[in-house]
Amino acid sequence: MFKRPIYKILVKRLFEPRRFIQVLAGPRQTGKTTLARQVATDLDMPSHYITADEPMLKDLSWIEQQWEVARTKAKSDKKKKALLILDEIQKIPGWSETVKRLWDNDSFYGLNLYVIVLGSSPLLLQRGLTESLAGRFEIIPITHWSFAEMQEAFGWKIDQYIFYGGYPGAAGLINDHERWSRYIIDSLIETTISRDILLMTRVDKPALLRRLFELGCVYSGQVLSYQKMLGQLQDAGNTTTLAHYLNLLQGAGIIAGLPKYAGQRVRQKASSPKLLVLNTALMTATSHLRLEETKQDTDLWGRLVESAVGATLSNGLMGKNIDLFYWFSRNREVDFVLSRGKKLVAIEVKSGPRKTSLPGIEAFSREFKVTKKLLVGATGIKLDEFLLTPPEEWLD
Repeated sequence: MFKRPIYKILVKRLFEPRRFIQVLAGPRQTGKTTLARQVATDLDMPSHYITADEPMLKDLSWIEQQWEVARTKAKSDKKKKALLILDEIQKIPGWSETVKRLWDNDSFYGLNLYVIVLGSSPLLLQRGLTESLAGRFEIIPITHWSFAEMQEAFGWKIDQYIFYGGYPGAAGLINDHERWSRYIIDSLIETTISRDILLMTRVDKPALLRRLFELGCVYSGQVLSYQKMLGQLQDAGNTTTLAHYLNLLQGAGIIAGLPKYAGQRVRQKASSPKLLVLNTALMTATSHLRLEETKQDTDLWGRLVESAVGATLSNGLMGKNIDLFYWFSRNREVDFVLSRGKKLVAIEVKSGPRKTSLPGIEAFSREFKVTKKLLVGATGIKLDEFLLTPPEEWLD
């Protein structure tokens, strides 16, 4: 069975001399559960997997009961070790205080219980971690699958990845387009919005959040002010609410709002966002167009290519202390800007065969000190080569 590169990182961290709770946080259907179970299968110790994502109501005593099961397995093991995997733990209110008490108790008595916590709502997980488990955990971001992973696991070509995105569970359905699109819409989009956002977070205008998601899919790769969004959404709400909802969608791993690079944090936060799907399947499944139809629409295919590049950058840079922006000034735009310390990389994406001038990058370079200028597509770096390269390498 294919194992993601993150598998080795998780195993290494579990058995370092200083033990931490390993937290796998990321969107639905990105392989968190499969990854944890692969680790449990390969380790030479007993394990106990349980999920709070079941219909029956769970409470704090449920966590204690499951923890005792794992403790019993550890005590009966000849090496006195066991692995406990708690899936969708954020769905139990107050979970972090109970986990803290149980973890500290085991640490005091020297019980070698290794713990992996999984969650598909990173914002809620983060809240519980920072409130109660400071100094006891490490987060491993589990992002949408990259082109390299989909290629190795399923033999995908570049056009397939651009159109069908990085959901491994849907890979076997692409020969039946209707079935594939319904799976994405019903099992992933609807489940994420209804169960990971609306059910777990206070949202006063759920219809507005849903329409904002739809807007993000339609306008992915484009800069849109919050005022224009409100006009498109035909809602009398305020921009603060809209920004909050966009933050919730980004926390769930489906739609991001990239800030404008300005060299000053205050100005960046006040900028209009560049909407970006974090998995191109979200964009294509809701368009109801097939692969060949989409490729024939050059404008749509161009936005899809740019969205694939942006999603690859956003997912690949998560947890690596590298910021991702766009830039726009006086009708001059840079599609993506990578920033780490004093290093800046400007990236322009061209999906057509012809190379055009790059006035955006030149204008950006006159205002800021740029380390690298990259053209992706056309006569620049080949699109598949760019998507196969870890994003942080462009800053080396």
